Amino acid sequence: MKDLVSNKKAYHNYEILDSFEAGMVLLGSEIKSLRNHGGSIQDAYVDIKNYELWLMNSSIAPYKFSKGYTHEDRRKRKLLMHRREIFKLKKQITEKGVSLIPLSIYLKAGRAKIKIAIAKGKKAYDKRAKLKEKDQRKEIQKAIKH
Repeated sequence: MKDLVSNKKAYHNYEILDSFEAGMVLLGSEIKSLRNHGGSIQDAYVDIKNYELWLMNSSIAPYKFSKGYTHEDRRKRKLLMHRREIFKLKKQITEKGVSLIPLSIYLKAGRAKIKIAIAKGKKAYDKRAKLKEKDQRKEIQKAIKH
């Protein structure tokens, strides 16, 4: 399973509490564009409306070889999960500061899947501490090699 599109900033900006897999309803030109790595989920989020999941603010570039009909770049896209899982997600995101964010889009058995996560936003000082810790680990590894 190779990621077609991933949200690398998610792990820096959020503390990931739990992750789930969902199917995606896509048009033919969208899947072809994704296979050419023509998408972005950096600013995207997942919304629950009427117990249906929707991927909002994601960008899938129009496929340049499609004739006639092309899709909208930033349309909302429906995600597919079992209703009981959606109930569980809705219950968990009612907490303050918790949201649903997409982590990656990938193909599984020829079908487009999206990995979504329940995440809590990190504070600026948490991000700085994490970067400092990462730099210290690099220094230790460098010292061990020499």
